[in-house]
Parts: sequence; structure tokens; C-alpha cells
Amino acid sequence: MTSVLLALAVAASVNPAGHWEGSVETPQGNIAFQIDLAGSTGAMVGAITIPSQRLRALPLTTITVDGATLIFGARTDQLLEARVADDGQSMTGTFRLATYAFPFALSRTGDARLTPAPASPRVGAELEGTWRGTLADTGGDLHVVLTVHNDADGFARAEIVNLDEGGLRIPLAIAQTAAAVTFESPAVEGSFAGSLTASGELAGTFRQNGAELPLTFRRTE
Repeated sequence: MTSVLLALAVAASVNPAGHWEGSVETPQGNIAFQIDLAGSTGAMVGAITIPSQRLRALPLTTITVDGATLIFGARTDQLLEARVADDGQSMTGTFRLATYAFPFALSRTGDARLTPAPASPRVGAELEGTWRGTLADTGGDLHVVLTVHNDADGFARAEIVNLDEGGLRIPLAIAQTAAAVTFESPAVEGSFAGSLTASGELAGTFRQNGAELPLTFRRTE
């Protein structure tokens, strides 16, 4: 009984903070990915990098730790669940996609390598706020929310949330010159170039992986 209680105590004290590398097994082959986690188990932040999909330091929107069980993901509809080994140096688990489940394994290789969200020059008040837009993708319309705000530190910060892809959050570097507005995200290698219109919209073109799609944002707040 003592040994069982000791094992439970060790499992409960595991902290998954760090830089993790490994892969998920799929019928098409293994997909390498990296996870960075920082903070205490009650308030962790993190990011995922998938080189083959050109995703780099994409923020994790879900991180929960319950003893040695870790659940995380950049999308709420595509979560990974793992058990962290007692020594905190490895984890194994399952990635769930719709009705499919794929095994994965990660090894801790050092400290977390998180980078702060992009900080951009201040923008005008006419650009600050919350905007909604729709991307007419080949797989169906994607509804996105753009938020832009100036912080007290003198910099502007922005992000897009993809409502149709599990609340995916994409941090942005944003720039404004008069009515012209551009933003880009190193996380997904995507960019936008457009202009504020006389009717109060932000209209332009979104580019990613060689594709170009018209995108118009309308302010909601």
C-alpha cells in the first residue's frame, strides 16, 4: 500500500513545463511536432510547432493538467491527451481527430522556448476594436474574428480567431499607414493587405500557402 501511495504522490507532482519533441503516428506516416509549455500546472501557457504543416509556435488554447494526465491543443476540436512519465521526461498519448485516434509520443529536451506575441507600432483609433470577416475557402466558409488594440506599453497587438476551426488563435504583426493596413503571422505563414474604406470596413486580400482569398472585415465593437 505504501508503494502505491508513493507512486500516486509522484504522479501528482509532475510538472510538464519544458520543450518537447516527438511525433504522431498516422496512416500516411509519422508527423513530427514540438510542444512548449511554461508556467505552473494551474496556469500554463504553451505553443505547438508542426514543421511539415508550416505551423510555428501556434498558441495552445487548451492546457489542462490533472496529476500525470495532460490535455492540450491549439483547437478545441483537435485535442491531444497524454500521460507524463513519473520522471517528467517523456509522455505518450492519443491525438483525436473527429472519429479517429492516433498515438503520439514526446520527449522533453529542455526548457520551454516560448516567444512573446508580436508587438507592433501603435495604430489609429479607427482600427482598434473587434472585426468579423468570412473567408470563402474551397472547403467552406471560414468565419474569423480580428481584434486589434493599443497597449499601455505603446505597442499594438492583434490576433485572429478562426471560429470554424476550433477557436484557433493566430497572433499577428500589424501595420497601418493612413488607410492602408497589413498584417502577417509567422505562426501560419499567412498575411493580409487591405484598406479601411469610407464605409468603415477593412477590405483586402488574405494570402497563405500560395492561395489568395478576398477578405472583408466589419467592425462589431
